[in-house]
Amino acid sequence: MKFGIDRLLDEPALRKPLKGRRVALLAHPASVTADLTHALDALMAQGDVRIVAAFGPQHGLRGDKQDNMMESPDFVDPVHGIPVFSLYGAVRRPTAAMMDSFDVLLVDLQDVGCRIYTFLTTLLYVLEEAAQRGKSVWVLDRPNPIGRPVEGLLLRAGWESFVGAGALPMRHGLTLGELARWFVRRAHLDVDCEVVPLQGWKPASAPGYGWPLGERAWINPSPNAPNLWMARCYPGTVMLEGTTFSEGRGTTRPLELLGAPELDVRGLLAHMQELAPGWLHGCRVRPCSFEPTFHKHVGMLCAGFQIHVEDASYDHHGFRPWRLVALTLKALRRLRPDYPLWRDFPYEYVNQRLAFDVINGSDLLRAWVDDAEALPADLEAVTAPDEAAWRAERREVLLYGD
Repeated sequence: MKFGIDRLLDEPALRKPLKGRRVALLAHPASVTADLTHALDALMAQGDVRIVAAFGPQHGLRGDKQDNMMESPDFVDPVHGIPVFSLYGAVRRPTAAMMDSFDVLLVDLQDVGCRIYTFLTTLLYVLEEAAQRGKSVWVLDRPNPIGRPVEGLLLRAGWESFVGAGALPMRHGLTLGELARWFVRRAHLDVDCEVVPLQGWKPASAPGYGWPLGERAWINPSPNAPNLWMARCYPGTVMLEGTTFSEGRGTTRPLELLGAPELDVRGLLAHMQELAPGWLHGCRVRPCSFEPTFHKHVGMLCAGFQIHVEDASYDHHGFRPWRLVALTLKALRRLRPDYPLWRDFPYEYVNQRLAFDVINGSDLLRAWVDDAEALPADLEAVTAPDEAAWRAERREVLLYGD
């Protein structure tokens, strides 16, 4: 299996259209070749591609910021002497001056298959700016590590944000190259957008189901994305960022763990099993305790559970993390109606809405959790049509089959 960056480096015919053009690279720490060379260093060493600038998304080109809402500055790369522009600092959309520095932008970003990952929105912004200024964008494709399954409500109109680039479900099932095609199609962008596709990607194949386990090393695309198991859980556990629950930040298993001080975990799990046993399928849920060393509930003993998706219990199509976490919140609300569940704080540059709603692209899920009369079947009745509509819509942009 070959990623887009490796194909570009190995196949001179792919690089030929870059000859004589000023090229920039948008990349992050996981933008590495098969031999773990960073894409910027590999392209510079190639010799026949003129790299004049680089861009870093959230967390930086080389990975300099640990938490969300931690901005990165522009700087000059100390090895190659080229400007590195931050798209998560003073600006999130590239400026005219930044765009004027190149003719072709290579985008080599490892995504994790979830709508709220900010790299998606950064990709949309550079495509929109490229359309305005006659620039070319090439996406060097990488696998969606969690494969093709679709889950979650579609983002509603008017709820777009830096963690909501468009009407996508939480788990979209596309590669970044396919997402670029969808953005261009959806927004009717007049832009020269090329995708250097993956070679040999088999998202339906075990054991990786999207990620080539045993073939490629996992490099954190963001600091709290340490492994494939986190990526599988993330479309559900990321919602906890908008709650008072810990999502495991400050532990060695971020976004696989969840919990809070003085939580009756066994009672919670029992009620979840009563409400919607099917939403617990495809994984194993293990009650545990943990003490975060930073972030929410730092230094406090939390009771909670770990979602295990790394052993033979994992069912790629049966595991539905968005429903699992939604069920967790619903069961807690029914058991403890007055529990202070929702955090109210600025989230990814949105100040007037609850973070949980921003993450979910509407207030529909929170309203369901808080409605004492609403049952899992009521959420299913809204979500399943959204998922079916998305599966139909995305067929137009698929590069590797459904």
